[in-house]
Amino acid sequence: MQIQNILLTIDKISTFIGQAFSWLIVSLTFMITWEVVSRYAFDNPHPWAFDVMIMMYGTVFMMAGAYTLSKNGHVRGDVLYGFFSPRVQASLDLLLYFLFFIPGVFALAWAGYNFAGEAWAINEHSNVTADGPPVYPFKTILPVAGAFLLLQGVVEIIRCVICIREGEWPSREQDVEEVDVKKLKEMVHVKDEDIAALDRFVVAQEGAHSSAHGGAAK
Repeated sequence: MQIQNILLTIDKISTFIGQAFSWLIVSLTFMITWEVVSRYAFDNPHPWAFDVMIMMYGTVFMMAGAYTLSKNGHVRGDVLYGFFSPRVQASLDLLLYFLFFIPGVFALAWAGYNFAGEAWAINEHSNVTADGPPVYPFKTILPVAGAFLLLQGVVEIIRCVICIREGEWPSREQDVEEVDVKKLKEMVHVKDEDIAALDRFVVAQEGAHSSAHGGAAK
């Protein structure tokens, strides 16, 4: 139980960070709108705006990585995966975490640390425009995002080990979920037979309505 509490605590941290940085999407939306109006309505474009938009989008993308992983929301090809037992799923995930995830994310964090250090040392600015915005704050996001993603990856590895031992996946921190058609039917207590009966009723009503109009026309 204590291990589970630790896992859920880290889930909450990843969730808080992902949700906090998601507000950059609102800022990005307003900034794009403002730049379009300024450019085309007032003929006053800002050369640095494009660079800032790209950095804001990249920040959201990277800082949402651990949050998405904590919700098991990353895209996976689960055509066969969904038919496997939880133990087989956990074994495959555990193997892939050690083969690809851990080396890749560790490389991201390490390389990002070096990139950020060099950027701060030289006071790096974007060279896309003559007076580009500073790049070093954005490059600092690389090691930070890598560290949080690596931490959440350790949590997922522990979950895999627990699942292999106990035969079922441990619980996760609850958040907004995508509702598929099957879940939606269960939520509103609707069966396929009810939908089919409703379709037949609608078709019958349309047929009766058409017949009534046809008789009136004659």
